[in-house]
Amino acid sequence: MEQAPPMIEVENLTKRYPGRTAVDGISFQIGRGEVVGFLGPNGAGKSTTLRILSSFLPATSGTARVAGFDVFREPDEVRRRIGYMPENNPLHLDMRVREYLKFRARLKGLGWRRSRERVDAVLQQCGLTDVSGRIIGQLSKGYRQRVGLADALVHEPDLIILDEPTIGLDPHQIRSVRALVKELGKRHTVVLSTHILNEVEMTCSRVLILHRGRILAADRTEDLGRRLSLDGQVIAEVEAPPAQLLEAFRDLPEVERVEVEPMDGNFQRLSLVPRNGADLRPLVSAEIREHGWPLRELTRSRHSLEDIFIHLTRGKVRED
Repeated sequence: MEQAPPMIEVENLTKRYPGRTAVDGISFQIGRGEVVGFLGPNGAGKSTTLRILSSFLPATSGTARVAGFDVFREPDEVRRRIGYMPENNPLHLDMRVREYLKFRARLKGLGWRRSRERVDAVLQQCGLTDVSGRIIGQLSKGYRQRVGLADALVHEPDLIILDEPTIGLDPHQIRSVRALVKELGKRHTVVLSTHILNEVEMTCSRVLILHRGRILAADRTEDLGRRLSLDGQVIAEVEAPPAQLLEAFRDLPEVERVEVEPMDGNFQRLSLVPRNGADLRPLVSAEIREHGWPLRELTRSRHSLEDIFIHLTRGKVRED
């Protein structure tokens, strides 16, 4: 049985404008059913890449395919398989929600009966049933985002592309849209473009970090953390005399650096940096047990996505 192609295949994609290069020879793949975050500061090339993938913008060079179709030679086939919600939703503010979604469904090729069925489905899916008769221009920004999302979903696309879906929303609205995105990831391939780190950490299984038109990293979030946690610092909270803690750990060949700081009561905060990034937790646990010291906590520090992003965009860590 022939295996289906990846949902997105990009190779050496470049987009140049006079005086600048927005996308600089990037290559990546996104498998079917993945929820992937495009993370980068404003101007990193995220929106440009998504517009090329959606056949809205031509590339200068390179290739891109969606569901096996070439975005340049087969744009109609690509658009049938994509639901795209741009950063600034071009909604018809003078139309009512249901009326607008029916209009959009018909534009996307759905028949009368099927368009009615799909509009009912996305109204419920996006929490719009109670406002289906209201004029879009009278809705809050959060509800307008939901209308844009319903528009992207109405023709049942294989791939959903969301460009900054929570921009300008309050915390409650952000949480609501985030829950919708998580739900979508159970049935669709989703690409989420954002410069907000928490969005990627809370909704995406994999991340592509873009900066100045190039991909600096492409991996699962937790794997990026492991790769960039080169120090692998271990933190332990131990009830023991500081001098004895230092004596027990500072001369071990596996330990590069050790620090002890007082905490509440007789507990000390023991910080250990290993040589060559080794995991010191088994050694620390065994050593503390041997001395009979009470142990309250033992953890290994991890880089957050924010740490990773700052390291990469400042050029402190380089990807091969």
